[in-house]
Amino acid sequence: MGKQYKHLDQSMRDRIKALLDDGYGIRKTGRTIGLPHSTVSREIKRNSYGSDGRTKPSKHRTYDSSTAQQKSYVRRKYAKYQGKKIQQDDELRSFIIKHLELHLNPGEIAGLMKNDPSLGFYASKTTIYEWLYSEWGQRHCEYLYSQRFRRKPRPKKKTKREMIPDRTGIEQRPEAATLRLVSGHCEFDSVVSSKRSGSKYALAVLQERSSRLVRAKLVPNLKPAGYAKAIVELTKDLQVSSFTTDNSIENKRHKEITKKTGAPVFFTDPYSPWQKGSVENANKMLRR
Repeated sequence: MGKQYKHLDQSMRDRIKALLDDGYGIRKTGRTIGLPHSTVSREIKRNSYGSDGRTKPSKHRTYDSSTAQQKSYVRRKYAKYQGKKIQQDDELRSFIIKHLELHLNPGEIAGLMKNDPSLGFYASKTTIYEWLYSEWGQRHCEYLYSQRFRRKPRPKKKTKREMIPDRTGIEQRPEAATLRLVSGHCEFDSVVSSKRSGSKYALAVLQERSSRLVRAKLVPNLKPAGYAKAIVELTKDLQVSSFTTDNSIENKRHKEITKKTGAPVFFTDPYSPWQKGSVENANKMLRR
């Protein structure tokens, strides 16, 4: 879980005021009350008295906890209403509705207003969307391309992306495997079905680097456990000394391959398919 944030309340502002009056600096104040010094600094800068004609000269740029609380309250109150300012401005609202009916999107409408200062009003794309999704703008959402009447929720990720555990890089692979001096050093990879086919089936492909022997096996999906089992089956009757593969998520169970074959698995650098070029070429031939 990420950091948890909360707004300062009256009691916290009273403590800041008391410590400042006692001569504490911003950093020492933050340490004393358990706040980041940047939070204390921002609070003092935003909610102190101003320096205009409405404020007594003796109070210019000074901090008062009660005044700070009121300024914070007012700012938050109108920040919540900011996106609905269109409803209060008849001219602005009419301009937006007119161009929505011409099937301009909120971004284009905001651009028109920004490029024509003579209009005397402006609303950003975000503000227009907030108004459309409010109770006042709902009936005008039909003019949007999407015809969406509320903000589209972001779907939660179904699977969590995980790194490959105990990964060993290709830089540690034996020189004999790199130079193809002896047999027994293999590469493996997967060939997936096209998206248009709608199939989850794939090929597990193994190639021996020295002899160029290619073996392939059809697998129902690329779940790590089943894929690892398929790679082990492809090594039947072969004396394997090492494997080289990429960083795809189906290779998470590489330890099981090593356990059953006795051969370590080495992983290429990210986005470096040429480091296992033999099996990549075999994949191209299989696809053809």
